[in-house]
Amino acid sequence: MRRVYTALVGIPIVYGIIRYLPALGVTALAVSGGVLALLELTRMCFGDRRNQALLGIAVALTGLLIASPHGTVPVAAIVLPGILLALLAMLFSSNPLESRFRDTAVAMFGSLYLGLTLSTLVSTRALPGGEWLIVFIALVTWAGDIGAYYAGTLWGRHPLAPSISPKKSVEGLLGGLALSFLIALLAQFSLVPQLTVADALILGLLMTGTGLLGDLCESAIKRSVGVKDSGGILPGHGGMLDRLDSLLFTAPTFYYYVTLVRGLSPLP
Repeated sequence: MRRVYTALVGIPIVYGIIRYLPALGVTALAVSGGVLALLELTRMCFGDRRNQALLGIAVALTGLLIASPHGTVPVAAIVLPGILLALLAMLFSSNPLESRFRDTAVAMFGSLYLGLTLSTLVSTRALPGGEWLIVFIALVTWAGDIGAYYAGTLWGRHPLAPSISPKKSVEGLLGGLALSFLIALLAQFSLVPQLTVADALILGLLMTGTGLLGDLCESAIKRSVGVKDSGGILPGHGGMLDRLDSLLFTAPTFYYYVTLVRGLSPLP
């Protein structure tokens, strides 16, 4: 029930930000989620070690990457200074030498992993009808997760990736795909008529597959450091990284599909 209560509170808030606030609201939402997820990732991987300078650099890099829509600022102009500063923080850290580079690599990976992927939400919001496009992303991503969860719980018999996530099954994947197709078609008809029925079906397929990859990648990270959830900020749902794992892959998939295949471009 905690999962349900959290969803009942969180979903209307997220929808209100996406639908009724200007584009800056989506940027603030994405930056907040990305920074929280980064802090969870570094806490999982650093353990008791702390390098406040490195963490500050990683947070700043993540926020700058997310808040910079594609094409406005060259990615290298953000990433290269961040890497150089992180290396300096490594040199002057008081942590044991054998852990310094590993921690620096984790912090930089986390910044790129979260910053580059979530930046596509900000870029999507800048497209014509961007608020509804983001609602489409959220609905189809959640449909894939929910369909996979319930189909896997009810009918799961054949493990999909037992060494990474033993509870995921082929039946769950098919259930997620079926619900994603349904929601994508409904959302296309009612929310994003600029997309076609074929677009909705293709995106349902692509986003189900990439959402699963995002989920498995996060599961692999957690298993490698021996934790079940990335955090406990969302009762019944775990941490922020647990909630964003699929979205980190579905958002770029959607953005590059509608811009490269459908030819949508930002409003002037």
